[in-house]
Amino acid sequence: MSSKNKLFTDGLAAAASAGLREDRKPATRMGGVLGDRRNRLAEMAGGLAQTKTHLSVDPARCRMWGEHNRDYAALTYENCHDLIESLKAQGHQEMPAIVRRLKDDPDYEFEVICGARRHWAISWLRANTYPEFRFIVEPRELTDEQAFRIADLENRARQDLSDYERARDYLKGLGLYYGNEQKAMAERLRVSESWLSRYLDLARLPAAVIGAFASPHDMRIKHVMKLKPLLKNIDTRRRVLDAAAKIADMRKRDHSYLTEAPAVVRELQKAAEKPEPAPRSAAGASTIERPSDGRTVVTINRRSGKSLAVTFHLADLKSRAQGHEALNLLLDQYWPEGQED
Repeated sequence: MSSKNKLFTDGLAAAASAGLREDRKPATRMGGVLGDRRNRLAEMAGGLAQTKTHLSVDPARCRMWGEHNRDYAALTYENCHDLIESLKAQGHQEMPAIVRRLKDDPDYEFEVICGARRHWAISWLRANTYPEFRFIVEPRELTDEQAFRIADLENRARQDLSDYERARDYLKGLGLYYGNEQKAMAERLRVSESWLSRYLDLARLPAAVIGAFASPHDMRIKHVMKLKPLLKNIDTRRRVLDAAAKIADMRKRDHSYLTEAPAVVRELQKAAEKPEPAPRSAAGASTIERPSDGRTVVTINRRSGKSLAVTFHLADLKSRAQGHEALNLLLDQYWPEGQED
């Protein structure tokens, strides 16, 4: 036996015996090619490393996981063009997709946990004069919650996954896996609660606001941070929702109308800031204007000599201080200071 083979055999025996000792000490890593082989064997024997199986399969035998965070229907040649060109240049798929084996579906053998875009690109290549391409997958045994976390971790740094896709996925996962406990979900995903909250806020935006954008995938977290405060007040919320509905209606008639997300946000902000016109006073009614801006804050309808019907214009009374000012103006008009009882 050559000295190299003997060294390798000795390493195999040492690794096996190391795996049997319960009180084994941390192994000292060795350098060189043979040292790397011995280190790998020792790690495997000690349970510190796992072997991974990569398979080459027909993408038609794979379906998307039902809770996949990618909007597969939104994938097109245009938004997968960079990946397609990279695959063509390399001649094969470098990074395997993570999948689970299926046991109860005769039409599919695997479901894709991570790798929807790779699946789409390989399928496109096979259908467009590149039939030699195969889908490289790594099968794993995963619970749904584990699959959710792995998919999130792989896609979190990807620029091609929209904020809206992430947000929708987080909101769904919050209910499915974490009992709607945001703190528990943040801990499992190893993110801050405030970071997670911003995505959940995006997913919870009213449908009318989402419909104001040319595509929900155009929405960003920074847009939500500007819109969320406008939806808290009942008056500004109504104005924002009305403006959003008008934008969506206008775009149905003119597809080029407000297609850029920042322009939509600015339009909704303007709608929230625009005060509603004061209602017209009925015949015989009098009004009280606020001295600082001339806005009508009180309307008085005299019913009889013994009673008044008073209307406070809440749209222009944004705070307790402004309400107090309006009340004082009313009192000063009908019961001036110094008036005797």
